[in-house]
Amino acid sequence: MKTLSSQVITPEDLLKHWQGHRTLTRRVIELFPEKDFFEFSIGGMRPFAKLADELLAIAVPGIKGIVNREVLPFVENSEQLVSKAEYIKKWDEDTIEINQLWQQLTIEDFNETFNLFGQYEFPVIQNILYFIDNEIHHRGQAYVYLRALGIEPPFFWER
Repeated sequence: MKTLSSQVITPEDLLKHWQGHRTLTRRVIELFPEKDFFEFSIGGMRPFAKLADELLAIAVPGIKGIVNREVLPFVENSEQLVSKAEYIKKWDEDTIEINQLWQQLTIEDFNETFNLFGQYEFPVIQNILYFIDNEIHHRGQAYVYLRALGIEPPFFWER
């Protein structure tokens, strides 16, 4: 077993950071007009509902796979959500589940290699950082959409 020699951030602080991003993304979902959430796009990018599908398909299934050491394939759109309200409800349910699953991780788990979705063979910490980075990336796309729709997005630092 690899010995942890230093720690820059605690697991609790990393979860708080991730959930801060999730809170901000939830606020972005709320800002979209219903129709535009499902249909508006620019330059061939997917509508934000499709991006949110991806984020939902990564967060809980990813952390659940890590906790259970179960390599499952990535499956997007396992649920057919048809309204913004359904997305927000699912987002909130997933937030609670992430918090519950997180409590099952040990500090040693973060350095263990895990093959996320059978595609990304990296230490758990790198997989979790991928979850966060991917969400930030797609939220950035949503910010462009909101601005194009004449809607002011929330400040990115208000998490």
